[in-house]
Amino acid sequence: MKKTKFKSKEKKKNLHRIMPLLKIHKMRFFFAILCMLLIAGTSAALAWIVKPVLDDVFIKKDIDKLYLISTSLITIFFIKGAAAFMHVYLMTYIGQHIVKALRDKLYNAIMDLPISFFHKETTGALMSRITYDVNIVKDMLSTAVTNIGRDFFTIVCLTILILYQDWKMALIAIIVLPIAFFPVFILGRWVRKISSMVQNAMGKLNIFLHETFAGNKIIKAFGTEEFEKKRFIKKSDELLKMEMKAVVPDKGGSAIIEFFTGFGIAAVIFYGGLRVIQNEMTPGTFFSFITAVGLLYDPIRRTAPLNSVIQRGLAAIERIFDIIEKKSDIKEAENPVFIKNKINDIIFKDISFGYSDKEFVLRNIEVKVKAGEKLALAGTSGGGKTSFVNLIPRFYDATEGSLLIDGINVKDVSLKSLRKNIAIVTQEPILFNDTIKNNISYGKTNASDQDIEDAAKAAFAFDFIKEFPQGFDTNIGELGGRLSGGEKQRICIARALLKNAPILILDEATSSLDANAEMLVQEALENLMKGRTAFIIAHRLSTIRYADRILVFEKGKIIEQGNHDQLIRKQGTYYKLYKMQTKGSEKKIKLIIT
Repeated sequence: MKKTKFKSKEKKKNLHRIMPLLKIHKMRFFFAILCMLLIAGTSAALAWIVKPVLDDVFIKKDIDKLYLISTSLITIFFIKGAAAFMHVYLMTYIGQHIVKALRDKLYNAIMDLPISFFHKETTGALMSRITYDVNIVKDMLSTAVTNIGRDFFTIVCLTILILYQDWKMALIAIIVLPIAFFPVFILGRWVRKISSMVQNAMGKLNIFLHETFAGNKIIKAFGTEEFEKKRFIKKSDELLKMEMKAVVPDKGGSAIIEFFTGFGIAAVIFYGGLRVIQNEMTPGTFFSFITAVGLLYDPIRRTAPLNSVIQRGLAAIERIFDIIEKKSDIKEAENPVFIKNKINDIIFKDISFGYSDKEFVLRNIEVKVKAGEKLALAGTSGGGKTSFVNLIPRFYDATEGSLLIDGINVKDVSLKSLRKNIAIVTQEPILFNDTIKNNISYGKTNASDQDIEDAAKAAFAFDFIKEFPQGFDTNIGELGGRLSGGEKQRICIARALLKNAPILILDEATSSLDANAEMLVQEALENLMKGRTAFIIAHRLSTIRYADRILVFEKGKIIEQGNHDQLIRKQGTYYKLYKMQTKGSEKKIKLIIT
């Protein structure tokens, strides 16, 4: 009993979640209801008109009634057709607009969630929510809700008609319905449960597709096409099994209602036939009643599949609103401070940070960075360098301590204002399937063509851009697939230059490049760093020799700091790392010579 109440509450909760979206279209919904009433009324009128057709036209041979009935039928069908069209149009309009609003709301919610959310969720699963789950809701609104309102009013009108015509026969026709509907609603709960499993399986399939399409180059390089095909077939089989599990409860309801419909009609024909034989009812009244019962059972038969569609839709709404209602860990201050495009110093005050409560990746960090200082971060992988710089734009918040910009805690600064003053160039160049011009001006769409060209020149990207037939209007493909690694990185540097932010974060911006590309990108980075406070994470220590200060991280702590020469003289961890890398370079040179 408690379980049933809980499910009922969940169902109501899911319906209430979309009510605000429905209220926007309340006038259209009102007119759609009027159309539903007209459809229901004309259906009842068609059943009623069978009586005079048989009794007055065929039996009594009344010519005047023939003309009247013929004219009435044309009018009834015209009204029913017009009402049906307007009903479908209005409900489709409402359904499509609600789905669009839901899709937009979902995407906006995803975009507002912190970096930590994207590290936990997979791209394919999120894509599945926006496409597959939203389309299920669309089916529920445009098919189920559209039909269920029309069918409800039709059932009411026809029930009133048959009760008026003969209440005893009406009771025989209606009494089977509660017996039929009980197993249908039980099966509906089963449908909802399996539907969630199907949606999860579809999400996993989307994850697989996204990974294999994005990693197609590696698949071909390693010759694993057949392996991936087998994996796809396995996941496709899992989805098929889930979908086949849904067939029994989905279609079983229709079979149950079909049986009871046949039972009800047979009982009515038997009882009504006896009354006609005994002259207690006219043939016209009998056939009018049978027509009404047939029209009554038709929407009832549609209830089972509609119930399945609704259950799937409710499961999809639950999955969608799990994301929409998710709260971000990064909170905006109630009265945020807006910082200007000039920053004096950044202070890390006794900061500790962990991705979970169990383990810290940064411990008791105390650093003051002056305006215009070039601060490099070195150390072994997993030392905490990336976590350190991720605190500056508030991709994460410090677990303990505080990060101050010009004496203001970053938690009190407007997120938009904070991130407007930070430019980032990462190890993996992030570009969009758009033109070079739009990629450079991303984040500053009002930039002039001259500003974009100047940024490209400063990033040493202008020459290779002009070699393309369409120049800055060249589409670079998905993730910049038409460009080399060095070219991609220089486009990213041009984008950062155009943003002209006072704080710059370079996260191993040259580590994936060859020597020639690295040299050009390094020159572009030097232009980018001029006059800015720069945080430079570098795997290759040769690229940070000229930094004002180098912080050496190990197991979440700063174990050394100073400039390159000071750290070399100290002969500590930095010295050992530097010697290891230079030895590697010397070995490479010897191999090339030999």
